[in-house]
Amino acid sequence: MFPFDVFTAYTTACLLLVISPGPDNILAIARGISQGRLAACISASASGVGILFHVFAATAGLTLLIQTSNIAFYIVKFIGASYLVWLGVKVLLNRNLIIIEPVEAKSYKTIFATGFFSAALNPKPGIFVLAFVPQFIDPSLGSVSIQMMVYGAWFALLTTLGFGLMGAFSTQLKMFLVNRPKVLQGLNISAGLTFVSSGLAVALMKQR
Repeated sequence: MFPFDVFTAYTTACLLLVISPGPDNILAIARGISQGRLAACISASASGVGILFHVFAATAGLTLLIQTSNIAFYIVKFIGASYLVWLGVKVLLNRNLIIIEPVEAKSYKTIFATGFFSAALNPKPGIFVLAFVPQFIDPSLGSVSIQMMVYGAWFALLTTLGFGLMGAFSTQLKMFLVNRPKVLQGLNISAGLTFVSSGLAVALMKQR
C-alpha cells in the first residue's frame, strides 16, 4: 500500500516543509530558548497534533467543504488570520516571546494550547494537506482513507520531531544572547512580524 520510492519522495517533501520558516517552528524555537527543551518539545507536539487535526478534517471532508463553501472558507480564514495577527501584535508589544531572564514560566497546558491553535486555526495547512497528500495516494493499492491517514500522520510525526529538534537545539542560543539584548529584541520583533505576516497571508488567501 505504501511503495518505498513513493514514501521516500513524500518524506523528503515533508522534511523540506518542516524546515521552512513559519510561525509554528518559531514558536518551538522560542519556547526552547525561553523555557527549555521540554517546553520546546511540548510546543512541537502541539503543532503535530494541529496537523493531525487537518488530516482528520481532510479525510472527513471538512477541508473540501472549506474549499467549496464561501461561508465556511471565510469563517475559518477570519478566525485563523485573526489568531495569528493577535499573536504577532502581542509579541511586538510585549517583546516577551523569546526571553532569557528568569520569569514566571508558562504552564505546559498554555504552551500546548498556543501551539495547537496556531496550527489548527490556520486554514493553509488544511488546504495543503488536501492538495498535497492525495498526490501520493494510489486507489489501486487499497483504502484511500487509510492511505490519507497514514501519510498525514507521518507528516504530523515529522513535524513534531523536526520542530522538537529545532527547539531543543535552540537552547544553546541562550549563552549567545545573554549579553546581546539588541539581538534578543530583534528576534522578538522578527517573530512578531512573522506571525503578523502569516496572518495577513491567510487573510489574503483566495478560495480555490
